[in-house]
Amino acid sequence: MPINRPLRDWTGQVVWIVGASSGIGLATAEALARRGAKVVVSARKAAPLEAFAAAHPGAMALPLDAAAPGALKAGMAQLLARHGRLDLALYCAGHYLPVRATAYDLDEVIRHQDINVTGAMRMLDAVLPTLLAQRSGHISLVASVAGYRGLPQALAYGPTKAALINMAEVLQMDLKPSGIDVSVINPGFVETPLTAQNTHPMPALITPEVAAAEILKGWARGEFEVHFPKRFSRVLKLLGLLGDGLYFSLVRRATGL
Repeated sequence: MPINRPLRDWTGQVVWIVGASSGIGLATAEALARRGAKVVVSARKAAPLEAFAAAHPGAMALPLDAAAPGALKAGMAQLLARHGRLDLALYCAGHYLPVRATAYDLDEVIRHQDINVTGAMRMLDAVLPTLLAQRSGHISLVASVAGYRGLPQALAYGPTKAALINMAEVLQMDLKPSGIDVSVINPGFVETPLTAQNTHPMPALITPEVAAAEILKGWARGEFEVHFPKRFSRVLKLLGLLGDGLYFSLVRRATGL
């Protein structure tokens, strides 16, 4: 049974994607624009956003820094001035660098928190008043399978994605009675500028375009959690059910870390 209202007809729907200059965010923006959505794209880099808006009539480029206080609220005001409403907000902004406890970098850990978690909270602060007044809309957060359980080199990244999964669960329970749907996106390895930093093997690596197609399929099915690719994400879900000792042993053996 679907948790959310299935999203299949995107014609005229106003969608705001925060973190849309590359990777999953940009690919999702392109997929939605092809289906007739009015896509508003945000990120720190203005040039890719302006190129997207120029290539897709009706699209809106809204450059901003999701980690900057007040930036998302100001962006929401501009969005409403143009469209008057919001149908879906997707938080896709993210930061990743491998961090281990043996080379702990507090500044880097805090940067992950600022962009991955606090940025999502700032987006909520910007969009919730409008969505609650409308009594409609959808909030979607891009987390990661790295948020299921601890993984090597993810000391800064993994906890932020676990926080987003938890945040989405709480939002779903809080907002469902108000007519607002919530989903969480948990990708595995996707070919993006962030994962290009990895030197370790990335099983079941997919393109951003495949990831975007999976996200739209999940929304169309009314899923709360959209996870992919299934051949990888299901394995991690099963590993998460193991006892701690067996889990730590298998992950160390599989990664060599």
